[in-house]
Amino acid sequence: MASNRWESMTMDERLLLAADAAKKISYEQFLAWADEDLRPEWVDGEIITMSPASNRHQDLARFLTALLSVFVETRSTGVIRPAPFQMRLEQGREPDLLFVATPHLDRLKAAYLDGPADLVIEIITPERASRDRGDKFYEYEAGGVNEYWLIDPLRERVEFYQLNDGRYQLAFSGAEGRYASLVLPGFWLSIQWLWQETLPPVLDVLRELKVIWPNRSGSAIHKAPYSHA
Repeated sequence: MASNRWESMTMDERLLLAADAAKKISYEQFLAWADEDLRPEWVDGEIITMSPASNRHQDLARFLTALLSVFVETRSTGVIRPAPFQMRLEQGREPDLLFVATPHLDRLKAAYLDGPADLVIEIITPERASRDRGDKFYEYEAGGVNEYWLIDPLRERVEFYQLNDGRYQLAFSGAEGRYASLVLPGFWLSIQWLWQETLPPVLDVLRELKVIWPNRSGSAIHKAPYSHA
């Protein structure tokens, strides 16, 4: 979140930071400048700072990060990177969550992903809705992001896109139902989970996905074996 560093600054320091952000800089300069508390993005050589995230936004981000991290770890299919972590395409964006499949792990650098993720998830806020559905949509499409999930907690609707011949096709939209991912074989998401006032326990969801289950005593958790068949 942008809170701690910004709130501790004097007015002069804030003005200097704003002046720096207005300059056109290289991506390497941007990475040296960027602070994870501010969640900046690099667009046309300029620094764009993000609004602080709401509690609901953070809850959804944590839920999806925990759920997907365990899922991909048990299957050794890649890695999950939540924000703050940069993805560099034509611009330098910072998705709320991204997944990189094992064959593409060479794209991961120390501080950013050099190229497209296989899956990008953006949790929409009113301030970012036009950017997520506009500029980012076309950048991710052109850059080769295979799946793009848009989750709107305010409207309680999702839009899931899949890349087909270089263009995004709407694979699923709505407020309820179940979506099965192409880039995460075996993973499906019940949309209703996302709108519960208290999000479901991740372990319960993993059991429903048959990723883990309790042992005979009902205590210890075992990872489920996975077959590509």
